[in-house]
Amino acid sequence: MEDNKRYESGIHVMEELFSEEVRNGMAGMKNISPDFWEMIVSFGFGDLYGRNTLSHAQREVITLTTLITQGAFDQLKVHLRAALNVGLSKEEIIELIMHCAGYVGFPKAVQAMGIAGEIFKETEVTK
Repeated sequence: MEDNKRYESGIHVMEELFSEEVRNGMAGMKNISPDFWEMIVSFGFGDLYGRNTLSHAQREVITLTTLITQGAFDQLKVHLRAALNVGLSKEEIIELIMHCAGYVGFPKAVQAMGIAGEIFKETEVTK
Protein backbone atom coordinates (compact mmCIF):
# COMPACT_ATOMS: atom_id res chain seq x y z
CA MET A 1 0.00 0.00 0.00
CA GLU A 2 1.26 3.47 -0.83
CA ASP A 3 2.64 5.35 2.21
CA ASN A 4 -0.08 8.04 2.16
CA LYS A 5 -2.80 5.40 1.98
CA ARG A 6 -1.22 3.43 4.83
CA TYR A 7 -1.16 6.56 6.99
CA GLU A 8 -4.74 7.51 6.08
CA SER A 9 -5.88 3.95 6.79
CA GLY A 10 -4.12 4.07 10.15
CA ILE A 11 -5.77 7.36 11.08
CA HIS A 12 -9.17 5.93 10.12
CA VAL A 13 -8.61 2.83 12.28
CA MET A 14 -7.48 4.99 15.21
CA GLU A 15 -10.70 7.01 14.90
CA GLU A 16 -12.68 3.77 15.22
CA LEU A 17 -10.68 2.53 18.21
CA PHE A 18 -9.89 5.59 20.30
CA SER A 19 -11.67 8.66 21.57
CA GLU A 20 -10.52 12.05 20.31
CA GLU A 21 -8.91 12.71 23.69
CA VAL A 22 -6.86 9.51 23.51
CA ARG A 23 -5.86 10.18 19.90
CA ASN A 24 -4.73 13.70 20.81
CA GLY A 25 -2.62 12.31 23.64
CA MET A 26 -1.08 9.72 21.36
CA ALA A 27 -0.35 12.36 18.73
CA GLY A 28 2.04 14.03 21.18
CA MET A 29 4.53 11.45 19.91
CA LYS A 30 4.81 13.61 16.76
CA ASN A 31 6.60 16.26 18.83
CA ILE A 32 9.18 13.75 20.03
CA SER A 33 9.68 11.84 16.79
CA PRO A 34 7.61 12.50 13.67
CA ASP A 35 9.15 9.43 12.03
CA PHE A 36 8.14 7.16 14.91
CA TRP A 37 4.61 8.63 14.84
CA GLU A 38 4.44 7.85 11.12
CA MET A 39 5.53 4.28 11.88
CA ILE A 40 2.93 3.84 14.63
CA VAL A 41 0.10 5.12 12.45
CA SER A 42 1.12 3.57 9.12
CA PHE A 43 2.38 0.19 10.31
CA GLY A 44 0.67 -0.35 13.65
CA PHE A 45 -2.78 0.80 12.68
CA GLY A 46 -2.72 1.06 8.87
CA ASP A 47 -0.98 -2.22 8.06
CA LEU A 48 -1.87 -4.38 11.07
CA TYR A 49 -5.28 -3.19 12.23
CA GLY A 50 -6.28 -2.21 8.68
CA ARG A 51 -6.32 -5.82 7.47
CA ASN A 52 -9.74 -7.40 6.91
CA THR A 53 -9.45 -11.01 8.08
CA LEU A 54 -9.87 -10.28 11.80
CA SER A 55 -12.31 -7.81 13.27
CA HIS A 56 -11.11 -4.93 15.43
CA ALA A 57 -12.60 -6.75 18.42
CA GLN A 58 -10.58 -9.88 17.63
CA ARG A 59 -7.44 -7.79 17.21
CA GLU A 60 -8.08 -6.13 20.57
CA VAL A 61 -8.31 -9.55 22.24
CA ILE A 62 -4.86 -10.32 20.82
CA THR A 63 -3.52 -6.91 21.77
CA LEU A 64 -4.82 -7.05 25.33
CA THR A 65 -3.34 -10.51 25.79
CA THR A 66 0.08 -9.50 24.50
CA LEU A 67 0.13 -6.30 26.55
CA ILE A 68 -0.69 -8.25 29.72
CA THR A 69 2.01 -10.78 28.84
CA GLN A 70 4.57 -8.00 28.44
CA GLY A 71 3.40 -6.09 31.50
CA ALA A 72 2.84 -3.06 29.24
CA PHE A 73 0.21 -1.60 31.55
CA ASP A 74 0.20 1.99 30.24
CA GLN A 75 -0.71 0.75 26.77
CA LEU A 76 -3.16 -1.71 28.35
CA LYS A 77 -5.24 1.23 29.61
CA VAL A 78 -5.53 2.66 26.12
CA HIS A 79 -6.41 -0.68 24.55
CA LEU A 80 -8.96 -1.57 27.24
CA ARG A 81 -10.84 1.56 26.20
CA ALA A 82 -10.44 0.58 22.54
CA ALA A 83 -11.71 -2.94 23.27
CA LEU A 84 -14.85 -1.51 24.85
CA ASN A 85 -15.24 0.90 21.90
CA VAL A 86 -15.22 -1.96 19.38
CA GLY A 87 -17.73 -4.09 21.25
CA LEU A 88 -15.93 -6.28 23.77
CA SER A 89 -17.99 -6.53 26.93
CA LYS A 90 -16.76 -6.01 30.46
CA GLU A 91 -17.41 -9.72 31.07
CA GLU A 92 -15.32 -10.78 28.04
CA ILE A 93 -12.42 -8.60 29.18
CA ILE A 94 -12.59 -9.99 32.71
CA GLU A 95 -12.58 -13.54 31.33
CA LEU A 96 -9.63 -12.73 29.07
CA ILE A 97 -7.64 -11.47 32.06
CA MET A 98 -8.59 -14.50 34.16
CA HIS A 99 -7.49 -16.79 31.34
CA CYS A 100 -4.16 -14.96 31.09
CA ALA A 101 -3.47 -15.68 34.78
CA GLY A 102 -2.74 -19.31 33.88
CA TYR A 103 -0.13 -18.32 31.33
CA VAL A 104 1.43 -15.07 32.55
CA GLY A 105 1.01 -15.50 36.30
CA PHE A 106 -1.15 -13.91 38.93
CA PRO A 107 0.91 -10.74 39.48
CA LYS A 108 0.40 -9.53 35.89
CA ALA A 109 -3.22 -10.68 35.85
CA VAL A 110 -3.96 -8.94 39.16
CA GLN A 111 -2.39 -5.73 37.85
CA ALA A 112 -4.38 -6.00 34.61
CA MET A 113 -7.64 -6.66 36.49
CA GLY A 114 -7.08 -3.61 38.69
CA ILE A 115 -6.51 -1.45 35.62
CA ALA A 116 -9.58 -2.92 33.94
CA GLY A 117 -11.63 -2.05 37.03
CA GLU A 118 -10.45 1.56 36.80
CA ILE A 119 -11.35 1.73 33.10
CA PHE A 120 -14.78 0.14 33.73
CA LYS A 121 -15.55 2.77 36.40
CA GLU A 122 -14.30 5.56 34.14
CA THR A 123 -16.39 4.43 31.17
CA GLU A 124 -19.53 3.96 33.30
CA VAL A 125 -19.23 7.56 34.47
CA THR A 126 -18.90 8.90 30.92
CA LYS A 127 -21.87 6.98 29.52
